[in-house]
Amino acid sequence: MKLHNAMWPGLVGKEPGTDHPPISLDRMLELTAAAEVNGRKFDGVDLFLFHPHTDPDASDDTIKAIADKIASHGLNVGSLVAPVWPGTVGGPAFGSDDDRKNFVLAVEKACRIAKILNDHGVRQSGIIRVDTAGGVADWAKDPAGNTQKIAETFREAGKVAAQHGERIAAEGEICWGGMHSWKAMLDTLEATDMPETVGFQADLAHTYLYLMGYNAPEAALLQEGYSDEEFWAAYKTLTDALRPWTFDFHVAQNDGTVHGTGSHDKTGRHCRADDPNGKLDIPRASAYWLKDAASRDMKHICWDGCMFSNEVLETPSTWQHILEAMIKVDKAL
Repeated sequence: MKLHNAMWPGLVGKEPGTDHPPISLDRMLELTAAAEVNGRKFDGVDLFLFHPHTDPDASDDTIKAIADKIASHGLNVGSLVAPVWPGTVGGPAFGSDDDRKNFVLAVEKACRIAKILNDHGVRQSGIIRVDTAGGVADWAKDPAGNTQKIAETFREAGKVAAQHGERIAAEGEICWGGMHSWKAMLDTLEATDMPETVGFQADLAHTYLYLMGYNAPEAALLQEGYSDEEFWAAYKTLTDALRPWTFDFHVAQNDGTVHGTGSHDKTGRHCRADDPNGKLDIPRASAYWLKDAASRDMKHICWDGCMFSNEVLETPSTWQHILEAMIKVDKAL
């Protein structure tokens, strides 16, 4: 399995003019390329297709230049995050007609960039990542109706992706309505009913909170104080339900708390791979999601560690520990 690093930790939760400004794509690439453990390095990166890393309307030549830059570091490109959120290109998948059209437009722009990267040769695999881009409270005003709206929007986006030879994966992050619990996510995917094209992106940190029922107590599979035996039984229930839909996977760690900035309210707190408070046996938990991964055409896994301080992100040992955890996952498969 190829090992990728995510570039968006340099953007998520970062604000210009503060003590945690965005970290440039160039710097994120440098940090990724420099990491090495026993002769093994990262194979590639996953990209967020919005400013300041990538202009979603950049010219073909500009995208080719980015591809050249990534390749010059000995890295490939994998999954691409479509700019589906308000304030980027898109809008909530269960929002107004314009919101939903813009959501599909964001996927279309991502597919255009994907084709340029594919034709260049720097990208040979990966998916287009989306969220529903709308809050849980707004979704909860009409759960059934909003789930159907999401499904209709996802289907339209799925048609666009399929025309470009791409697949869409929705990340299971609890701050987004219609995907805020494992059961809501499954309902959304089943309502969309495009299992070959529209699937799930599993993130270890976010899906841990699915178990605990944050934002959806009725869907909790565990209670605080659970035993090891109870954890793995619940984890099997969770992964058996969502693994058949899983097209993409994020290695991560979670300390059992929630954290949020802005629209990312009460979402999974990514913590360092070697955090002593981490709740997850990363290799063992990953194996549950990655069983039969090849049958779902999964060729790489990606680290995701958002909301880290710039100091942590700029420390080379951070990436050594992350790469070491990724290698352990690969060896456990």
